[in-house]
Amino acid sequence: MTILYTKNSGRYLIVSRHFWTIIIVGLLSFFVINSVAYGTELIENHRLTEGHLLPCAPEVSCVVSLDQASKSYIAPIPYHTNINQAREILLKVLTVVPRTTVVEITDNYIKAEATGKIFGGIDELEFYFPSNDSVIQLRSASRNSQFDLGLNRRRLEQIRLALRELNI
Repeated sequence: MTILYTKNSGRYLIVSRHFWTIIIVGLLSFFVINSVAYGTELIENHRLTEGHLLPCAPEVSCVVSLDQASKSYIAPIPYHTNINQAREILLKVLTVVPRTTVVEITDNYIKAEATGKIFGGIDELEFYFPSNDSVIQLRSASRNSQFDLGLNRRRLEQIRLALRELNI
Protein backbone atom coordinates (compact mmCIF):
# COMPACT_ATOMS: atom_id res chain seq x y z
CA MET A 1 0.00 0.00 0.00
CA THR A 2 1.24 3.49 -0.88
CA ILE A 3 0.13 6.61 0.93
CA LEU A 4 0.16 9.86 -1.04
CA TYR A 5 -0.29 13.27 0.56
CA THR A 6 -1.84 15.97 -1.58
CA LYS A 7 -0.74 19.53 -0.65
CA ASN A 8 -3.79 21.34 -2.03
CA SER A 9 -6.44 19.50 -0.06
CA GLY A 10 -4.28 18.45 2.90
CA ARG A 11 -5.68 14.92 2.64
CA TYR A 12 -4.01 11.57 2.53
CA LEU A 13 -4.83 9.32 -0.42
CA ILE A 14 -4.26 5.60 -0.10
CA VAL A 15 -3.34 3.90 -3.39
CA SER A 16 -2.65 0.23 -3.71
CA ARG A 17 0.51 -0.97 -5.48
CA HIS A 18 -1.77 -3.06 -7.62
CA PHE A 19 -3.48 0.07 -8.93
CA TRP A 20 -0.37 1.03 -10.92
CA THR A 21 0.05 -2.55 -12.15
CA ILE A 22 -3.52 -2.57 -13.44
CA ILE A 23 -3.02 0.78 -15.20
CA ILE A 24 0.21 -0.37 -16.90
CA VAL A 25 -1.24 -3.74 -17.96
CA GLY A 26 -4.32 -1.98 -19.33
CA LEU A 27 -2.25 0.41 -21.43
CA LEU A 28 -0.02 -2.35 -22.77
CA SER A 29 -3.08 -4.44 -23.64
CA PHE A 30 -4.53 -1.51 -25.57
CA PHE A 31 -1.36 -1.14 -27.64
CA VAL A 32 -1.11 -4.88 -28.35
CA ILE A 33 -4.75 -5.17 -29.42
CA ASN A 34 -4.41 -2.01 -31.51
CA SER A 35 -1.27 -3.43 -33.15
CA VAL A 36 -2.89 -6.74 -34.04
CA ALA A 37 -6.04 -5.08 -35.38
CA TYR A 38 -4.24 -2.66 -37.70
CA GLY A 39 -1.48 -5.10 -38.61
CA THR A 40 -3.75 -7.74 -40.04
CA GLU A 41 -5.73 -5.16 -41.98
CA LEU A 42 -2.71 -3.52 -43.59
CA ILE A 43 -0.91 -6.74 -44.57
CA GLU A 44 -3.75 -7.77 -46.84
CA ASN A 45 -3.94 -4.49 -48.80
CA HIS A 46 -1.73 -4.11 -51.85
CA ARG A 47 -0.87 -0.43 -52.18
CA LEU A 48 -0.23 0.05 -55.90
CA THR A 49 -2.96 1.54 -57.99
CA GLU A 50 -3.09 3.46 -61.25
CA GLY A 51 0.66 3.96 -61.43
CA HIS A 52 1.33 5.19 -57.90
CA LEU A 53 1.37 4.13 -54.26
CA LEU A 54 -1.83 4.56 -52.29
CA PRO A 55 -2.20 7.57 -49.98
CA CYS A 56 -1.73 7.25 -46.24
CA ALA A 57 -4.59 5.93 -44.15
CA PRO A 58 -5.55 8.39 -41.39
CA GLU A 59 -5.38 5.81 -38.59
CA VAL A 60 -1.64 5.11 -38.89
CA SER A 61 1.56 7.12 -38.99
CA CYS A 62 2.68 7.28 -42.59
CA VAL A 63 4.63 9.24 -45.21
CA VAL A 64 4.18 8.89 -48.98
CA SER A 65 5.49 10.63 -52.09
CA LEU A 66 2.08 11.33 -53.51
CA ASP A 67 0.37 14.59 -52.53
CA GLN A 68 2.76 17.53 -52.05
CA ALA A 69 0.14 19.52 -50.13
CA SER A 70 -0.23 16.80 -47.49
CA LYS A 71 1.71 16.81 -44.21
CA SER A 72 2.53 13.15 -44.91
CA TYR A 73 4.37 14.05 -48.15
CA ILE A 74 7.94 12.95 -48.71
CA ALA A 75 9.75 13.69 -51.96
CA PRO A 76 10.48 10.77 -54.30
CA ILE A 77 14.08 9.73 -54.87
CA PRO A 78 15.43 10.57 -58.36
CA TYR A 79 17.89 8.19 -59.97
CA HIS A 80 20.29 8.62 -62.90
CA THR A 81 20.96 4.98 -63.82
CA ASN A 82 18.66 2.49 -65.45
CA ILE A 83 15.75 1.08 -63.48
CA ASN A 84 17.40 -2.33 -62.92
CA GLN A 85 20.56 -0.82 -61.45
CA ALA A 86 18.54 1.53 -59.23
CA ARG A 87 16.44 -1.39 -57.95
CA GLU A 88 19.54 -3.53 -57.24
CA ILE A 89 21.29 -0.69 -55.39
CA LEU A 90 18.15 -0.03 -53.33
CA LEU A 91 17.96 -3.73 -52.42
CA LYS A 92 21.58 -3.64 -51.25
CA VAL A 93 20.88 -0.57 -49.12
CA LEU A 94 17.84 -2.26 -47.57
CA THR A 95 19.98 -5.24 -46.50
CA VAL A 96 21.96 -2.97 -44.15
CA VAL A 97 19.02 -1.04 -42.69
CA PRO A 98 18.69 -2.39 -39.12
CA ARG A 99 15.80 -4.79 -38.42
CA THR A 100 14.54 -4.55 -42.02
CA THR A 101 13.55 -7.46 -44.26
CA VAL A 102 12.55 -7.34 -47.92
CA VAL A 103 9.30 -9.30 -48.32
CA GLU A 104 8.28 -8.65 -51.94
CA ILE A 105 10.14 -7.79 -55.15
CA THR A 106 8.73 -7.26 -58.63
CA ASP A 107 10.13 -5.48 -61.69
CA ASN A 108 8.91 -2.10 -60.45
CA TYR A 109 8.01 -2.57 -56.77
CA ILE A 110 9.79 -3.46 -53.52
CA LYS A 111 8.12 -4.01 -50.17
CA ALA A 112 10.07 -4.32 -46.93
CA GLU A 113 9.18 -4.58 -43.26
CA ALA A 114 11.08 -2.85 -40.47
CA THR A 115 10.67 -3.96 -36.87
CA GLY A 116 10.78 -1.33 -34.13
CA LYS A 117 13.66 -1.37 -31.70
CA ILE A 118 11.71 -0.77 -28.49
CA PHE A 119 8.12 -1.97 -28.87
CA GLY A 120 8.65 -4.28 -31.85
CA GLY A 121 5.97 -2.68 -34.02
CA ILE A 122 6.22 -3.31 -37.76
CA ASP A 123 6.49 -0.55 -40.34
CA GLU A 124 5.92 -1.27 -44.02
CA LEU A 125 8.29 0.36 -46.50
CA GLU A 126 7.28 0.49 -50.15
CA PHE A 127 9.27 1.59 -53.17
CA TYR A 128 7.71 1.98 -56.60
CA PHE A 129 9.59 2.59 -59.87
CA PRO A 130 7.15 4.20 -62.34
CA SER A 131 8.01 3.26 -65.92
CA ASN A 132 7.55 6.80 -67.24
CA ASP A 133 9.75 8.61 -64.69
CA SER A 134 13.27 8.15 -63.25
CA VAL A 135 12.20 8.41 -59.62
CA ILE A 136 11.47 5.99 -56.81
CA GLN A 137 8.14 6.70 -55.16
CA LEU A 138 8.23 6.06 -51.41
CA ARG A 139 5.78 4.99 -48.74
CA SER A 140 6.42 4.06 -45.13
CA ALA A 141 3.56 3.30 -42.75
CA SER A 142 3.31 2.04 -39.20
CA ARG A 143 0.99 -0.90 -38.85
CA ASN A 144 0.01 -0.15 -35.31
CA SER A 145 0.22 3.49 -34.40
CA GLN A 146 -0.43 7.09 -35.30
CA PHE A 147 2.54 8.15 -33.20
CA ASP A 148 5.95 7.12 -34.51
CA LEU A 149 7.80 10.31 -33.51
CA GLY A 150 8.88 10.81 -37.11
CA LEU A 151 10.57 7.42 -37.49
CA ASN A 152 8.99 6.59 -40.88
CA ARG A 153 10.23 9.86 -42.39
CA ARG A 154 13.70 9.59 -40.81
CA ARG A 155 14.15 6.01 -42.05
CA LEU A 156 13.29 6.96 -45.64
CA GLU A 157 15.55 10.02 -45.47
CA GLN A 158 18.44 7.80 -44.32
CA ILE A 159 17.78 5.49 -47.27
CA ARG A 160 17.72 8.55 -49.56
CA LEU A 161 21.12 9.66 -48.22
CA ALA A 162 22.61 6.19 -48.68
CA LEU A 163 21.39 6.09 -52.29
CA ARG A 164 22.78 9.57 -52.91
CA GLU A 165 26.18 8.43 -51.58
CA LEU A 166 26.05 5.52 -54.03
CA ASN A 167 25.36 7.93 -56.90
CA ILE A 168 22.17 6.48 -58.24
